[in-house]
Amino acid sequence: MVPAGGTLDPMQLVNVDHVGIAVHDLDSAIDSYRELFGVEPMRRERVVDQGVDEAMIPLGGSFIQLLSPLHDDTPVGRFLTTRGEGLHHVAYAVADLPAALLHLEEHGARLIDRTPRLGGGGHQIAFVHPKTVGGTLIELVALGD
Repeated sequence: MVPAGGTLDPMQLVNVDHVGIAVHDLDSAIDSYRELFGVEPMRRERVVDQGVDEAMIPLGGSFIQLLSPLHDDTPVGRFLTTRGEGLHHVAYAVADLPAALLHLEEHGARLIDRTPRLGGGGHQIAFVHPKTVGGTLIELVALGD
């Protein structure tokens, strides 16, 4: 929600950008979502820097992100080995990603990324360690990217 002054607080969570779900087999997961829910991915891509293949399925103003590791020795690969398939992270859009990271660091958050990096779809992203907020991995996504 935009305040009366018309500008967003840089740390304000604007919306849920996406929910990331780790899967062993991306094609099978896409087929399941297609058959069960009647949805199609908007895009599918390989994000080598993060070691994943991903599919983004639109859902209202947000997305379901299906993630399959390129190798077992990637963050998503290790997640699948230790926890199995399921919720991997929740991603929130923020108005100013560098300012949001600075705010979080100043307030004692444990950051995985101190500076934004390039994620899927060319978006600027950063991760907040799960120990910061109730055991959930949080991804921040620059609004408008």
